[in-house]
Amino acid sequence: MAIQRTFSIIKPDATERNLTGAVNAVIEKAGLRIIGQRRIQMTRAQAERFYDVHKERPFFGELVDFMTSGPVVVQVLEGENAVKAYRDVMGATNPADAEEGTIRKLYAKSIGENSVHGSDSEENAAIEIRQFFSEADIAG
Repeated sequence: MAIQRTFSIIKPDATERNLTGAVNAVIEKAGLRIIGQRRIQMTRAQAERFYDVHKERPFFGELVDFMTSGPVVVQVLEGENAVKAYRDVMGATNPADAEEGTIRKLYAKSIGENSVHGSDSEENAAIEIRQFFSEADIAG
């Protein structure tokens, strides 16, 4: 199996409920290592750039507003097939459809306030990591 890196965001709905440690515990229990992490207040420009792929969708403005509504925790995760492993541990976007024990089943409030983001491919993980971290910020 290949060791990969992936990108994670613990979203405002989770940070406002002080769930960073609980989410991190689920991540680590799944065998992923947190090799970069920091709590930030995402700016509107950062959120718009990050979600640029959705800019033509009707929910874009609401998504940007949500992601800038409070602090987030950005993370670099590492492990075997990290992209798929993290997507599995996040669970389905809709927490009602998520499997037991996944982050979204445990902590998400709704489809929109679903507690976490994870990269959908190795290529996007590299792009997303570079938006928030330099190599000096990552200690594997």
